Parts: sequence; C-alpha cells; structure tokens
Amino acid sequence: MKLLNIGFGNMVSAERLITVVSPDRQPIKRLIHASRERGMLFDAPYARTTATVLLLDTDHVVHTAID
Repeated sequence: MKLLNIGFGNMVSAERLITVVSPDRQPIKRLIHASRERGMLFDAPYARTTATVLLLDTDHVVHTAID
C-alpha cells in the first residue's frame, strides 16, 4: 500500500485517491458542506487555509493545507 503525505503527519492511501481539486469552486464547496453533514469530512489543515481537497473512493473528502 502506497501512502501519500498530506502534511502534519497525516497520510492518505494512494489507491483510494480519485482526484485532487481546488476548494475555490462552488460545487466543491457544496460537496464539502454535504460531506461535513454526513460525517465524511477529514479536516487536516490544522487551522490553516485549505489549499487542496482530496476526493476518495470511500466517499470521504479530505481538506489539506498542501498544494
């Protein structure tokens, strides 16, 4: 299993990664909001600005501060 470092000691499985997107678009903001309500959001930037959003095949959404 290959793991990707998403910063601050956090890792994500590379096999589970579907896409990497910018958090600036409205559809992505809606997706983040919906995943937060369902409990499927991992917030990993540790109080920093979200630079990247990772979408996983498990329907999880991951915020990261890494570009």
